[in-house]
Amino acid sequence: MTCAVLTTLTVTAHAAPSPESLKPLLETLNERLNIGDLVALTKWDSGKPIQDSAREAQVITNARTLAAEQKLDPEDVAQLIAAQMEANKLVQYGLLAQWQAAGAAPDTPRPDLGKQIRPRLDELQTRLLQQWAAFAPYRHDPDCTAWLAGARKGLTRDALHELALIRATGELCVRPAMP
Repeated sequence: MTCAVLTTLTVTAHAAPSPESLKPLLETLNERLNIGDLVALTKWDSGKPIQDSAREAQVITNARTLAAEQKLDPEDVAQLIAAQMEANKLVQYGLLAQWQAAGAAPDTPRPDLGKQIRPRLDELQTRLLQQWAAFAPYRHDPDCTAWLAGARKGLTRDALHELALIRATGELCVRPAMP
């Protein structure tokens, strides 16, 4: 019993608190994912495919440009943004499958994809990169994945969005290579 108590105290003593920059970053990632619901509605109504390779390439090109302006590694930023788009598509595919099974999408207002949704996503991307820059020094910390697991709890409203948030945060921590 004494050994178990000492082990618990040792682990607790070594667990560093998460950096303050993590929470706003995850909130922005989650906000971006929730916009995926609106994108899914527009795709449902228009019948357009979820995959939009030309738009994705444009978004990544813009992200690389913003990365250079903010003195961030353009490749790291491209991976981060690609992860956000993959997570967003995960939400869209999941919702479309649910609506197809139900035979209808929710009867909610549909914002315009080009005039309302994409400008919000662009604004979020700028904020996301600023928050990414604030969090970047902690990416290699050994506690990074534990911080993420704890900080993700309670942010999402269902299993689909939880899975998507896990995907969205997949590029945040860098684990050291195993020898």
